[in-house]
Amino acid sequence: MSDAMEMTDVSAAEAPVASNPVMMRASKVCVFYGEKQALFEVDLDVAANEVTALIGPSGCGKSTFLRCLNRMNDTIDGCRVTGRITLQDADIYDPKVDVVELRASVGMVFQKPNPFPKSIFENIAYGPRIHGLAKNKTDMEEIVVTSLQKAGLYEEVKDRLNEPGTGLSGGQQQRLCIARAIAVSPEVILMDEPCSALDPIATARVEELIDELRENYTIVIVTHSMQQAARVSQRTAFFHLGKLVEEGATDTIFTSPKDKRTQDYITGRFG
Repeated sequence: MSDAMEMTDVSAAEAPVASNPVMMRASKVCVFYGEKQALFEVDLDVAANEVTALIGPSGCGKSTFLRCLNRMNDTIDGCRVTGRITLQDADIYDPKVDVVELRASVGMVFQKPNPFPKSIFENIAYGPRIHGLAKNKTDMEEIVVTSLQKAGLYEEVKDRLNEPGTGLSGGQQQRLCIARAIAVSPEVILMDEPCSALDPIATARVEELIDELRENYTIVIVTHSMQQAARVSQRTAFFHLGKLVEEGATDTIFTSPKDKRTQDYITGRFG
């Protein structure tokens, strides 16, 4: 075992305190797929109105952790989550929690854009309709327009709202998916490598959008791109072999990490 592997993980007590109020808190979170343990006692605070980036090599547990935050792991047979995760101090794994409502509060944008096979308008209207957020047609139109504006897409699609969402470019489809998440007024938006399928221009547009959205939303993003993490996030958490090695202010993590594994990953020695 290398010296780097022998180093102990940074404890929650040593980790810098988040600058904004805590929106979500994970305490001693473990995830098991059958007998295999994928996450080991992760402690992480997610601050309100900040972008928290989860980085680390493939298979390190960052996407598994992200899916814990809105209980997407519930959909995987044999997956078991232990520990505690709270959203504004309420335990999201409490048996009384309505998972549909939770996923409206903690929205998800996936790696590959996945618009519904419906019109652009209906892609946005779907969530508000099932959650009863619009009293009438005028309300619904306002929600759709506002969501598209917040996602920086309205001017590009305002004359095509009845055309299929699948007819948009890849970058536009991803912004449509972000608008769809916004439409149900979430508190948190989770993004699982939202730019990995996009070209550099579309990626830059989504990154600008992420920076704009954090004024109103709390964002947690999984990214393979350390440059992206450095550009869009205020805090960064580094995962390795299912453990949270270190977390803190993004500029600190990238310029003076405490743990050798973090430094080795950031400098390209592994990963």
